[in-house]
Amino acid sequence: MAAKQPPEIFFHVGMGKTGTKYIQYKVFPFFKGIEYIQRTSYNQAMDIIRKGESPRYLISNEFDQQMEREVKKWAAEFPDIHPIIVFRRQDGWIASQYRRFVKNSYTYTFKEFLDLENDGGYFKKKDLEFYKNIELLEKHFTKKPLVLLYDDLKNEPRKFAKRVADFTDSVFDESRMDLARKHTSYNLKQLRVIRWVSQFVDLRKRRVTQNPVLHRLFLIMLSTIRYPILYGALLVPDSWVSKEPIISPEELEGVRKYYEADWEQVLAFAKRNAD
Repeated sequence: MAAKQPPEIFFHVGMGKTGTKYIQYKVFPFFKGIEYIQRTSYNQAMDIIRKGESPRYLISNEFDQQMEREVKKWAAEFPDIHPIIVFRRQDGWIASQYRRFVKNSYTYTFKEFLDLENDGGYFKKKDLEFYKNIELLEKHFTKKPLVLLYDDLKNEPRKFAKRVADFTDSVFDESRMDLARKHTSYNLKQLRVIRWVSQFVDLRKRRVTQNPVLHRLFLIMLSTIRYPILYGALLVPDSWVSKEPIISPEELEGVRKYYEADWEQVLAFAKRNAD
């Protein structure tokens, strides 16, 4: 009897703020000819694949600072994975990350969030060196990564999805694709109000207990407070809230210039990959 062939695995190592959840919920579920393991089942993904009931699998999860750890974990058992990754230029990416943290009640200034001078911020300078993520995938997996760009997803979502479908050798009906965004961004007034409130009330998502049920209840409680503040902020008179951006254009331009060479490497790899 011939030995059973190992399954073919495609792994979308989604970076945060690159359209990952949109892809997970509005693209991948409609691929046919491959078993898609949704992010909510990620912790069971290895066991599902070990059982090998399908010849082909597509996994997706969202990583930022956990990327290296997760890649190494999967490569130790499944080195022949086909990796997929989406990149967004560093200035837009870190700005979106910062807005998410402010929305989640963190009170960092942008300089405290990313400190390009002394590297004392929450995000370290190396976290925005994106080409290293490509090198990480090439080092630990035997298959060349498919490198895609967030701007292509944003501007031509059907073409973007078709390219991933072709890469995974899946059937995808483009007409079924929902082009509506999964998440709506919060405006400047909402972010400024929640950041002001957060100076007095700690509404950050954090672990206060090791009990998973109590932790979940704690997060639900935070949401019942945070979201009314965010939406209630829309009722606050505009004259009460500063119109200054929470990130200055000069700060973002500094990020763009600092990582310009790294971003050009990413673009060059993506272009070679597409040819």
